[in-house]
Amino acid sequence: MSWSLIFFGLLVASWVWFFFWTKKEKGLLATAVKARQDIELEESRVFDFLHGLGEAFSTEIRADDLHRLIVEGAVRILDAHGGALYMANRESTALTARFISKSCPPLVEVPPHILQQVEATPQALQSYLRLHAIEPGEGIIGKTWRDKEPLLLNGVDTRLAQLRDTTLKTESAMFAPLIYGRQNLGVLAVANGPMSTPFSESDFAIFKAISEQSAFALYNAIVYSQADEKKRLDTDLMLAQDIQRILLPSAPPTLKQFELDGINLPARQMSGDYYGYIKVDERRWGVAIADVSGKGVPASLIMAMCRSVLRSNASGNPSAANVLQKVNRQLFPDIKEDMFISMAYVILDDASNAVTLCRAGHDAPLLYSARNQTVEKLNPPGMALGIDSGDVFDRITGDFSVTLESNDCLILYTDGVTEALDSKGLEFGMKRMIQSIQASANEGAAGIKKRLTDDLLNFIGTYPQNDDITVIVIRKK
Repeated sequence: MSWSLIFFGLLVASWVWFFFWTKKEKGLLATAVKARQDIELEESRVFDFLHGLGEAFSTEIRADDLHRLIVEGAVRILDAHGGALYMANRESTALTARFISKSCPPLVEVPPHILQQVEATPQALQSYLRLHAIEPGEGIIGKTWRDKEPLLLNGVDTRLAQLRDTTLKTESAMFAPLIYGRQNLGVLAVANGPMSTPFSESDFAIFKAISEQSAFALYNAIVYSQADEKKRLDTDLMLAQDIQRILLPSAPPTLKQFELDGINLPARQMSGDYYGYIKVDERRWGVAIADVSGKGVPASLIMAMCRSVLRSNASGNPSAANVLQKVNRQLFPDIKEDMFISMAYVILDDASNAVTLCRAGHDAPLLYSARNQTVEKLNPPGMALGIDSGDVFDRITGDFSVTLESNDCLILYTDGVTEALDSKGLEFGMKRMIQSIQASANEGAAGIKKRLTDDLLNFIGTYPQNDDITVIVIRKK
């Protein structure tokens, strides 16, 4: 064989090798380019999803829109057939569907009677899926929520509904709990039907990342919602406080024979204490003080109802006991068994100087004698309003006549005064209250009220007020 033939053969072989090597390299290059394009597309979708979540919080997004954004974003990124978002209720006892995409296969077991209705009533399936509450451990959704572990399932294990429509069958699905901090908010799921490609481990890794970001977004949405709700409640409470302030007297009436002054200091925004001055007729005025069991909004509502009933029965009625007996009969059917109202009601006769007291289970009024500079308790019998329907209340409760000489004082108060606590847990008590009254008795009704209030607040200091405080001072001129 000549060298020329050998050389020619090597040349042909080289060209053949070069041709196939180039073709292989082009194939590998094309594959690499496509893989890079797929990664870039995937990154772009994830970025768009995260950007969408960020944009959602730059505006006031509704919860429903956020739920839809999360599910549709996950479905788009993972090229899934459909998806669903299940969220825990307030008590964290069950999950309910907050958003299910239109093409999402069923992700929960569907009862046979619902499956029978599907052909005749297609919306029956969607209604069931949206309304069905899932308990911890129930089905794949419930197990994911309970166990707090994400799942990737492919194959027959995910065929949860025996439906004729193959587009509604589930062949591949991913589930992830939505956990942020210690909050287990719910479950995010995406699914593919038989006609779609099963999810891969790479898809699963992306899905878990999406779920983590979604949990963060949902947690923030809940926090913002709670903050907005609290803000609205605070605004409503401020308005209610203003209304309640209107129900209390802005100033005492001017009488010929008596000097009046009073104050109410709520422990919270709303008070369960009440005091008021009621014109009985041309010569008489009623003075009332009441304390509803409990505090806050419920007590304040009962107080408002009590005030209305009292004023409607006081007009033209010279008997303090008869007024409270009527008030008790009206309030009794509407007061819960664990609630009651203590009240003291005084009628002042500005023409004859007569003072009539009725005490319905309230703290014993204090009588200051200017002549002896002493303070004594007045303890006429009586029971609180709302405990008895009327028979026992009427027998126990009666009018009690009080004699006031010039500069004598009658002090009405709620237990928030005597039971006020300082930082050491000590009570203000009756002894300190009497000392305040005696020290300011010569300063009139306004002076007694101010001294008693100042001494009380100084005693409490920075310690939180634990009960409503109300004081009324009646001084005989």
